[in-house]
Amino acid sequence: MSYPFRKVLLGTLMAGALSLGANAFAAQAPAPAATKAPKTAKMAAAGPTDQEIADAKAKGEVWVNTSTKAYHKSDDKYYGKTKHGKFMSEEDAQKAGYHVSGSHAAKKPSAAKK
Repeated sequence: MSYPFRKVLLGTLMAGALSLGANAFAAQAPAPAATKAPKTAKMAAAGPTDQEIADAKAKGEVWVNTSTKAYHKSDDKYYGKTKHGKFMSEEDAQKAGYHVSGSHAAKKPSAAKK
């Protein structure tokens, strides 16, 4: 682009912007950041309440970790404590493809050493 052409183009753009007033620049202002949608009660970062945990234990439900696909029984230290999870029956957890957590996995009996 030659210098005179740039000067004319810039002058035309400036004149157009000035004739529109402040509205010309308002359209170019960045949009405010979108707010996050509230999380559902089951997926809240804080996890279930103590009352929800007690109710689930009374019903015999397990806590499934939806991230690792493992489930925790009521005597497991992670029962109701992982970030991503929900309560369901052990049967439903197995049907959904969840497996028992490592702390409850069946351990092989060790062979006695001679």
